[in-house]
Amino acid sequence: MNLKAVIEGLLFVSGSDGITLEELSDILETDTNEIKKLLDELKHDYECEERGIVLEKYGDQFKLTTKKEHKKYYEKLVSVQDSPNLSQSALETLAIIAYNEPITRVEIDEIRGVGSAYLVRKLLLKNLIEERGKSDLPGRPMLYGTTKEFLDFFGLKNKESLPLLNTDVETIEVETDLFDSKYHEL
Repeated sequence: MNLKAVIEGLLFVSGSDGITLEELSDILETDTNEIKKLLDELKHDYECEERGIVLEKYGDQFKLTTKKEHKKYYEKLVSVQDSPNLSQSALETLAIIAYNEPITRVEIDEIRGVGSAYLVRKLLLKNLIEERGKSDLPGRPMLYGTTKEFLDFFGLKNKESLPLLNTDVETIEVETDLFDSKYHEL
């Protein structure tokens, strides 16, 4: 098996969270010296002009990032996709953050039931949310909360001005008799 390719995939899957040398070593069940060698090779592979990403180390986290010299093209992409309106999924993600802040991306994903990494990045770019430090959970994931621009965007004076959520949802218990069915044996 090509471990360098597996590392590349793990870096891609870890996204903006990144992955540590120790995590890579545990996952691949390989000593850290071998992992370091493979990371160096991968970093070298990305340094050629034909590649659009690079391997960077931030603290103890390894991450795939875009090349800084291509920044103007990435900004164009964001400005083309940037519209004053928020999609339904972006509004849903923003509401989850507003009512549960500070909250991690994984917690947002659990509430939504789908991945929210793209939406969180988009809301960060629109300055409607901000990073609020690191959680004490394992891996120390980033915490997110709303910004002053969020309040301005929705015409709110403060966070307490958010509409109250109706938490008195009536639960209806339906008892089903497994033996009483419209289908009967002939």
